[in-house]
Amino acid sequence: MASSKKEGSITSNPAEPVAAAFTPEGQELLSQLTPDQAATKKLATELTLSLRKAGHPAGLVSAVVHQLALRFKARAKFGPFAERMILTQAGLEQATRLPVAARHAGRMRDAGVGHVADLGCGLGADAMAMAALGIDVTAVEADEVTAAAATVNTAPFPNVTVVHGLAEEADISAADAVWMDPARRETTTSGTRRRWNPEAFSPPLSFVETLADRGLPMGVKLGPGIPHESIPETAEAQWVEHNGSVVEATLWFNEARRAQVRRAALVLKDDQTAELTSSAAHPDLDSDALALGEDVPIIETDSNLSLPVLSDTATYGTYLHEPAGAVIRAGLVADLAVQLEATGLDPHIAYLTGDTASATPLANSYRIDMVMPYKIKALRSWVRDNRIGQLTIKKRGLDVTPEELRTILLGKGHGDGSATLVLTRIGKQRIVFGCELIPGSAV
Repeated sequence: MASSKKEGSITSNPAEPVAAAFTPEGQELLSQLTPDQAATKKLATELTLSLRKAGHPAGLVSAVVHQLALRFKARAKFGPFAERMILTQAGLEQATRLPVAARHAGRMRDAGVGHVADLGCGLGADAMAMAALGIDVTAVEADEVTAAAATVNTAPFPNVTVVHGLAEEADISAADAVWMDPARRETTTSGTRRRWNPEAFSPPLSFVETLADRGLPMGVKLGPGIPHESIPETAEAQWVEHNGSVVEATLWFNEARRAQVRRAALVLKDDQTAELTSSAAHPDLDSDALALGEDVPIIETDSNLSLPVLSDTATYGTYLHEPAGAVIRAGLVADLAVQLEATGLDPHIAYLTGDTASATPLANSYRIDMVMPYKIKALRSWVRDNRIGQLTIKKRGLDVTPEELRTILLGKGHGDGSATLVLTRIGKQRIVFGCELIPGSAV
């Protein structure tokens, strides 16, 4: 393996201009411009024409404007750090958001780690977060351009060394822990596309398990859609949500894994943090895990009626709860129902109802104002009678396109009122809840 800090030429994907951004001319031009100047395609085109008119070479201009556009997008993940980073499209798509990377680094620090081998470091987000906590990092990246970008991005941290090479061939003898972010995207001439098969990752999940058998504290970042049956029994799986987006599923092994935790949903929302954990595997894989239909009461229905029967033991509560995406991905909806003392609407639908609003980012809570069968004519009348002009539509379990339904229901608009409609089903019955979001509960 060769260190990416050595001198030499950088080859890049011809579909994405990057190489010229590494040159002194590229760095100088980037320092004179801001990402806002390439925030849209129109602005990027105007900037390109302006720079070409000023006499800058086409290749240099293309690379610089491309970097500025990526830096503008990268603000959502890296904040002010994006202003000085070198980026690639694929690297940015897979890069860890800095608040989440800080969580990874904290887990390593709490495990007493002093030197991490970061295998598949990408643009260096996790390496920077760990280095900021005083952890030495050897960051290994297989793609030459990405490794060079990581070298620039981690330059402020003297305790990071970036190496260009394969994760499977990396010398990790000096490390006392491993962090890994396998490549889950492949670059094509038309952009990037996601790989879904864990064995198609680079390196594959089987390599992860083999490395974990060495006994070192280890964390592995995977996509949130990883099948539960693919998760090794020796791992803790933590699904992470940040400001409404489920961004990853992290597997923790050995000393980095928490005792008695098999599944976890971690929700980060601005300055709020909440987590739900379980010692059992997914309900489909472990008979001891909570299953919504067995451990949480379900509203009883009568097929001869247009609406569910309100039984003595399971009725509509004052509120409708919408579990956070990480809770759903982790298979912890039933556990959340127990925590909220809530009732399930349907064993196959991730909506709950109860009499107490959620005070945790683990769920949105909506006050239920009305319940009716899903009938377009009745809904149009309800929207008109309540002078609704702004309408949010959510749905689970129904084949409905919210945008199309909103157009049908609003028409030319009826007033200045606002409402949220939640479309779902209970058994075979299609139901609509008219709701109002409770401030402070949204994730």
